[in-house]
Amino acid sequence: MCTKSMLDRTKQPKLTLVGAGPGDEELITLKGVKALQQANVVLYDALVNRALLKHAPEHCVKVYVGKRAGKHSFTQTEINQLIVEYAFLLGDVVRLKGGDPFVFGRGAEEIEHAQSHGIATQVVPGISSAIAVPALQNIPLTKRGITRSFWVITATTCCGGLSQDLLLAAQSKATIVVLMGMRKLQQITQLFRKYRGNGEAIAIIQNGTRHNEQIATGTIANIESLAKKQAMGTPAIIVIGQVVKENLAGVQKEIMTRQLFNANVHKIKTIH
Repeated sequence: MCTKSMLDRTKQPKLTLVGAGPGDEELITLKGVKALQQANVVLYDALVNRALLKHAPEHCVKVYVGKRAGKHSFTQTEINQLIVEYAFLLGDVVRLKGGDPFVFGRGAEEIEHAQSHGIATQVVPGISSAIAVPALQNIPLTKRGITRSFWVITATTCCGGLSQDLLLAAQSKATIVVLMGMRKLQQITQLFRKYRGNGEAIAIIQNGTRHNEQIATGTIANIESLAKKQAMGTPAIIVIGQVVKENLAGVQKEIMTRQLFNANVHKIKTIH
C-alpha cells in the first residue's frame, strides 16, 4: 500500500491501461513496453506474463491484483481505489491486463473511475486471446467459402448464468469464440448440438501462446470426453465452427511441405 513517505508531488496523476496480450511475453505491443518503461506503479492481473514486469524501472512499485474464479486478491472496487491512490501519490500508473483491456477486461470501468477523479488516462490496446490463440493453432476465424463473421462471447454472465447471446450465436453460421466457458462446457455443447448438430467442429485451447499450451480438437459429440481425457482446464478458449478443421488441414500441409522440401534437397544432392 502507499505511504506518505512515497509521495511525489512532481508527478502528475495518470493511468495508462495496457493490454499485455494473450500470454507470450513477445506478444505485447511496443507502445505497451514503452508505457511500462515509464511507470512508477504497475498493477497487474493473473493472466499477465510476469516476465513483462522486467520492462518496468527498478524503483517501480509492482502490485498483483489478479482475479481468478473464486480467488480474488482484490475486489474490483479495491482495484479502482488503488488506481486513484497510487496515481495521486506516485504519478504514472500502468494497469497491465491480459489480452486486450476492453475485451471482457473491465477496462472501461477503470478508465471511467480514474477520470471521475480528474486523472488523465490513456489506453494501449492489446492482442486479444480471442484472435491470437486460434491463429497460432492455424485456425482462421474467417475464411472465404466457410464463414464471413465471428462472435466473441463470454459464457458466464455477472450473475453466474449461461449467456443468452450463446443461444443467438448457435443459430448463426459464424465462428464462435467462447471465453470463460470451461465450467459451462456441457451446457454449451447441448446448445450447439440442438442448432448445429453433433458433427460441428470445436476446439478447446488451454494456456494459449504459452509453453504449456495444449489443444483438444473434435466435434460437439466428443469434445467433452476429449477434454476430460486431456484434463483440460482454465484458462482456455473454446472455438466452434467449421474453420476448426483448418487446424488439421494445416498440420497435413506442413507435413506435405516438409516432405516436398526433403525430396527437393535429395534431388539437388543427386544432381551435384
